[in-house]
Amino acid sequence: MSGGVLLAEPAGITKVATVEGITEYHLKNGLKLLLLPDDSKPTVTVNITYLVGSRHEGYGEAGMAHLLEHMLFKGTPTHPNVPAVMKERGAQFNGTTWFDRTNYYETLPSSDDNLEFALKLESDRMVNSHVSGADLTSEMTVVRNEFERGENSPQRVLMQRMMAAAFEWHNYGKSTIGNRADIERVPIDNLKDFYRRYYRPDNCLLIVAGKFDTNKALDLVARYFGPLEKPEAKLNVTYTEEPAQDGERLVRLRRVGTVPMVGLAYHVPAGGQADFPAVEVLEGVLTADVSGRLYKSLVETKKAARVQGTVFSLHDPGLMLIFAQAAPNVDPVEIQSTMLATIAEVAQTGVTKEEVERIKTMILKQRELAAAESSRLAISLSDWAAQGDWRLYFIHRDRMEAVTAEQVSEAARKYLKADNRTVGLYEPTETPDRTEVPQLVDLQKTVDVYKGREDVATGEQFDVAPANIDSRTRTVTLRSGIKASLIEKKTRANAVELRLALKYGALESLKGKGAPADVLAELMMRGTKSMTRQQIEDELDKLRAAVSASGGAGEVVLTIKARRQTLPAVLNIVRQILREPSLPEKELDLLKQEALSGLEQGLTDPQTLAQRKVSRALAPYPKDDPRYVPEIAEEMELLKGVTRDQVEALYAKFLNGENGELSIVGDFDPAEVLPSIESLLDGWKSSEKYVRIPRPATRLDAGNERILTPDKKNAIYLAAIPFAMKDSDPEYPALAIGNYLLGGGALSSRLGDRIRQKDGLSYTIQSQLQASSLDENGVFRVFAISNPENSGKVQKAVVEEVEKLLKDGLLPGELEKAKQGWLQQQQVMRSNDAMLARLLGSNLVAGRTMDFYARQDAAIAKLTADDVLKALRKRIDPKKMFVTTAGDFEKK
Repeated sequence: MSGGVLLAEPAGITKVATVEGITEYHLKNGLKLLLLPDDSKPTVTVNITYLVGSRHEGYGEAGMAHLLEHMLFKGTPTHPNVPAVMKERGAQFNGTTWFDRTNYYETLPSSDDNLEFALKLESDRMVNSHVSGADLTSEMTVVRNEFERGENSPQRVLMQRMMAAAFEWHNYGKSTIGNRADIERVPIDNLKDFYRRYYRPDNCLLIVAGKFDTNKALDLVARYFGPLEKPEAKLNVTYTEEPAQDGERLVRLRRVGTVPMVGLAYHVPAGGQADFPAVEVLEGVLTADVSGRLYKSLVETKKAARVQGTVFSLHDPGLMLIFAQAAPNVDPVEIQSTMLATIAEVAQTGVTKEEVERIKTMILKQRELAAAESSRLAISLSDWAAQGDWRLYFIHRDRMEAVTAEQVSEAARKYLKADNRTVGLYEPTETPDRTEVPQLVDLQKTVDVYKGREDVATGEQFDVAPANIDSRTRTVTLRSGIKASLIEKKTRANAVELRLALKYGALESLKGKGAPADVLAELMMRGTKSMTRQQIEDELDKLRAAVSASGGAGEVVLTIKARRQTLPAVLNIVRQILREPSLPEKELDLLKQEALSGLEQGLTDPQTLAQRKVSRALAPYPKDDPRYVPEIAEEMELLKGVTRDQVEALYAKFLNGENGELSIVGDFDPAEVLPSIESLLDGWKSSEKYVRIPRPATRLDAGNERILTPDKKNAIYLAAIPFAMKDSDPEYPALAIGNYLLGGGALSSRLGDRIRQKDGLSYTIQSQLQASSLDENGVFRVFAISNPENSGKVQKAVVEEVEKLLKDGLLPGELEKAKQGWLQQQQVMRSNDAMLARLLGSNLVAGRTMDFYARQDAAIAKLTADDVLKALRKRIDPKKMFVTTAGDFEKK
């Protein structure tokens, strides 16, 4: 159990403070520790955050913090292959670098052994990582490839150019991923010095979250981190302050693309400052969908297809960023003019109480939903720690709740000034009024007296073994005919996940209706007979709930995230969405406008084009067939032709509550919830019979397709082999493990070890096995990104590694590590309630229980190397791959 009877802290560890169930400890060497118990899921997360990011980099060190993050996965003498040992335990792991911090985290099935493993690993690589010249050479191309990937996005590049213009002196003007020359030329000794300078116990925050024994955790931290010495050298402290901006700055970005874009950036306070929440609300008032001032002046008037905004919460004063994507045939200068006029009006006249309360409710809802996941909460705490102190996470919430319209209006007057602004214009292929932004103040007085609120409910211990899931699952058939699977359990923050899939139509009756079907689900969410889209969103925000809809020809799927006490009220809103949608014409136009803008960007995006090419090859159906995959330009024309009458006719004639699956997982009262759902579905019938549309395997000849995408610095490699197979095939477990060790383990796999770790050709390289439960439709895929110059090398290396495995077989111990990693990965996946709800729904479709997965796990445990090789050799032949590459291959 987490917690239990807390014994005296081990020698060298001192308890400092407890806020809302989270306890801080200090070690004598300066290390800070947070323990966040959560019994509701059988996983444990270890997150170590070093207070070093791109803000700390000196001249010639741009990108060094991020580069070092990569190097810490290259191993230590004790742990020579970090990704491999993570994979063996089925861990979900990563490392991330930001302006103010670098963190490493891993989530594993909860056990004393896994907790000890993670703590031992993190203490080891804090001081013993190789950081060698050989590893630097191999990783260089990988980091450069990640750099190039960002260069493919016009919005990302525009944002970086604007930030560079906005900050003359502060390192926030430099991207975390760094400068290409610095990345490529950094001397290994400089990187080692950076490592020794910042990776030390008195410069980090260690967080343990999830299901664990508190006494055991303290003992393990004392054992592995206690002996680490605090260096004698003092930590470097940054002292650069950005002076007040002395006039509007303009950035013009000209690159190959299709959709013009306008951006605005304003200097704002640091995340720990008292008026930062008012600035955060201000951004929402400006950019929120439907209610935002810019949404109304740009999107609703069809000048812009989309408006987005963000405020960076940082250690030092940062930026508010706003972007607008132009609608077709609209001059971006006109958009800029409208944006500036709208913002000037807000700065002059202020905001309303209604606007402020709406955005506050939305922000607080999002915060609550994230806080229900202890692993996500751990990462949020580390971000606030990098801004000054982890308790700012709670202080910011309290300040946010207290924000008034007057404070937001004052923030608008103070920061939304022309001389405090940087304007950015993306053009596809092409009198001083200074604001003194407050600098960081001493936060200690504020956080020292902070007590917080009562602890959040942590939920129950839940065993995710298939047998226990079956024993806790209640399966029923509702009066309407919908099949349902329910798991009632106590969860953190009383969270509950619901998924409802409604099936309709048949192959013949849905011919020619693909485009209307693609917009039906989302349009249903945008208004009912008694509620507007804004009212729906406002009510869901007040209920701290999220409802989303998706679908296509033959299916509408609703997913709900709520709490026990709010689920009945959420279901009342869902009843109106499903049974009384108004399908508003205005919202259909806006939906089409947004979708067309995204599709238009895909016309020059390598990944979108490659994936569309392969998807079309795997679905060779007639144009009127609901399974048909159109070209992007063709899809745009189909979407333009969709009318409200078509969508309304599809809804009225086809949609029903008789066919489909319902799954609910979490904290809910079946006696209250099931009658509500029964009432929601009762009497909802269709004149059109539902017959599932089959998706059999298709024949796909080997081939090589090349797509040229000028001015795109990142290339895509995508290969596919289809074959007849269900996931119930006797050879599926062997093929699944074969895929896992070949490329399913990402960093640690045959393809990952060769193409990323050894050759350094790609930041992302992975393989995937897909098999249906109902159709003989299996597909093996390989995906990679690279510099266009290296695309041929990637393709050659993929073939070589597959052929090597098929010819030479498995290495000693490789199979057992793959089996162990795969099985533990399934445990982690089943510990996610949303994924478990989806799995229960899939079981209803296939007519199976969790016993299927128990037998599958048992079959995997018994696999031999010969079993795996036999399955791979039977279905995976590199000579039969359909390969598509996309990139700027003609650039000299």
